[in-house]
Amino acid sequence: MPAAGPDDTAGGRPGAAARDGAPGGAAQDALRGILGAEALLTGAACEPYLVDQRGLYRGRALGVALPRSVAQVSRLLALCNAQRIGVVPHGGNTGYCGGATPDESGRQLVLSLARLNRIRSVDPANDSLIAEAGCILAQVQEAASQAQRLFPLSLGSEGSCQIGGNLSTNAGGTSVLRYGMMRDLVLGLEVVLADGRVLSSLSGLRKDNTGYDIRGLFLGAEGTLGVITAASLKLFPQIASTATAFAAVADVRAAVTLLARLRAASGERVSSFELIPRIGIELTTQHIPGVTDPLGASHAWYVLCELSSARAAEPLAAILTEVLGAALDDGLVLDAALAGSERERAALWRLRETIPAAQRKQGAGLKHDISVPLSALPEFVARGSSWVSTHVPGARLVAYGHVGDGNLHFNLSETQGAVRGELTARAAEVQRALHDLAVSLGGSFSAEHGIGRLKVAELERYAPATELELMRAVKRAFDPHGIMNPGKVLRAAPADRDER
Repeated sequence: MPAAGPDDTAGGRPGAAARDGAPGGAAQDALRGILGAEALLTGAACEPYLVDQRGLYRGRALGVALPRSVAQVSRLLALCNAQRIGVVPHGGNTGYCGGATPDESGRQLVLSLARLNRIRSVDPANDSLIAEAGCILAQVQEAASQAQRLFPLSLGSEGSCQIGGNLSTNAGGTSVLRYGMMRDLVLGLEVVLADGRVLSSLSGLRKDNTGYDIRGLFLGAEGTLGVITAASLKLFPQIASTATAFAAVADVRAAVTLLARLRAASGERVSSFELIPRIGIELTTQHIPGVTDPLGASHAWYVLCELSSARAAEPLAAILTEVLGAALDDGLVLDAALAGSERERAALWRLRETIPAAQRKQGAGLKHDISVPLSALPEFVARGSSWVSTHVPGARLVAYGHVGDGNLHFNLSETQGAVRGELTARAAEVQRALHDLAVSLGGSFSAEHGIGRLKVAELERYAPATELELMRAVKRAFDPHGIMNPGKVLRAAPADRDER
């Protein structure tokens, strides 16, 4: 029997039935018996599900399953577990690490949750709602709004990403500073386990101290332990007033100092604080229609900051103006503009949120999703920028992100006229230098994008041995045959491979 490949996951034999005797038509017939003929895509109809958002991976699949109920998901997983067919959960395909893309074997089943897209209930008095995993994030935001509540997760992809994917990757976004990651917004989950059993814990409780936090294991697990089918989510009071400003700052240290001053002056009203480099403005104004430079003069660094409150009469603009004015006097801020209308506020956020799209239009790029303690952020930017300018002088550094929680997207972009493929050929070297730097400063190589297939080796490099051992033990306990999203987050230990 052939040796297990490097993408096989701990504790099982994903796709073993395919190697022992390809499941092919028989497995497809069994799946159609569960789903109905129209709910199993095969052949060319699978194409949209086989390439990741960044185009890093192109896989093949036994088929794409489109279940309409939790019962169908349960039966489907029980079948795949029995036949050792790898299952790849698929949401809105907006991830950056290849976590929702099947491998190249053609023996894995893609499981799309798109048809499980109901808001099951909204409980304004409990500040919670229950949404199925296939709900688009914007749909959940709208359901909360209709109940005069706020669901605060905010991402550039909120019009297409799905709640199941947000949960499975522990999504971050622009409001983490105030509301936390996706993990912090969950009260309960409904999950179908690898063997088809359904774990239903859709509680609306905020206090439930009854043993291990099993729910928490699925958040950020990227579909490697089970399939999240629904979640009970926290809601908050609607925002009644905001104050938004775009300010040029002297340097990254000045940005960190300005954030501290804003928080001291306004408490938890600081909802977003985003760092933007000059090149971010240049790329968006060049490639994104309708984006304009908010300030007249050119500066190296900018911040987009926003205060918000549930009280309409809150003097947020006055607080923001006072803090920025004092920072101008002290030389921390070099220039600033306050949004005078919702249209102007939307324009500022459009600039920030379209930086990734503008970078893609510019050409090839290298993405790094690092986080460090806020106090170490200036040092990371200084040392990282110096390394890039010395070792990759032909690339343009595009460093932007969520300064409020220490998360930077420290990306490199191909310059116009560069030799095609020259930058991407150095991806491993650049990644090693920047990830080593982040970890040396007490940081992480993956702040909010997860591991997927892309960063499996990075997790093995940086995670403590004991932590990896415990993760593999959890994987074996929940998915002993290794069918759940094979090759993502973890791969099999050598001893496990030998047993096969």
